[in-house]
Amino acid sequence: MDILHVDMDAFFASIEQRDRPDLRGKPVIVGGVKGRGVVSAASYEARKFGVHSAMPMSTARRLCPQAMVLPVRMQHYAEIGRQIRDIFLSFTPLVEP
Repeated sequence: MDILHVDMDAFFASIEQRDRPDLRGKPVIVGGVKGRGVVSAASYEARKFGVHSAMPMSTARRLCPQAMVLPVRMQHYAEIGRQIRDIFLSFTPLVEP
């Protein structure tokens, strides 16, 4: 039996980079942009500066001031996730999110 594992750890940031080509290769942080927000996702470029999910946004901004900080677009990410799951399901019914 073959098993395929897909790492979608930086999913929100990757979707933003996919949707906005000007962000590709640049540090992107997605999360709460007002008040005491937290990082929901950080691109691999932002992670090089020590930014990671669940980190306070104030800390992330301090570690990577050049990052593009974007608000969460949960409905959009959920739709893209459904599309990806549908692709997997077209190959096998054995899909575990």
